[in-house]
Amino acid sequence: MAKPGITKDKLLQVAFDLIWTSSYGSVSVGDICDRAGVNKGSFYHFFESKADLAVEAYQEHWREKQPELDRIFSSQVPPLERIQNWCRFVYESQKLKAEKYGHVCGCPYASIGAEVATQDEKIRVRAEELMNRGKRYLESAIADAIRVGAVTAKDAGLAAHRVHSMVLGMMLEAKVQNNLEILRDLEAPIMAIIGAQGVAV
Repeated sequence: MAKPGITKDKLLQVAFDLIWTSSYGSVSVGDICDRAGVNKGSFYHFFESKADLAVEAYQEHWREKQPELDRIFSSQVPPLERIQNWCRFVYESQKLKAEKYGHVCGCPYASIGAEVATQDEKIRVRAEELMNRGKRYLESAIADAIRVGAVTAKDAGLAAHRVHSMVLGMMLEAKVQNNLEILRDLEAPIMAIIGAQGVAV
């Protein structure tokens, strides 16, 4: 018999994968339990609803990727290099997921947020929170770039918002077209937005 911790972790991972690669609306509690090899009684022991599972699954996904973001955006790395490394991270992450699932998956937080924003406030709030966490990494790097005179942007928060919105749009386009090449060169438009064209890192 599987240990409770293992059962819960399996439900979280399966739920995240199914919802991200399909959709929140099309995935049922039964689908999640079947894929995880867990009965519904065990599911409801850990979670009151599919929404509660989704919220925790997306939070767990963030916890798993946060150490890598902390490394990429370390203050010991020059600010523009942080952004370049993040561009590569986004592309490589999407490439790995596309190879695993057979299609470009896009941003998991934006995907579920856009789907259920008008239906489930709990999920909408968590999706917004997680996207804002990612945006703060960008804002910190841009603020440091402004301080050292590496960019012409004046407002780090505004610049980070513009970069984040552009990248989300490109990820959505890549998902719709199932075309990873759209994400291969994120660096050029980002550097243009923050005013760092031709600046060496």
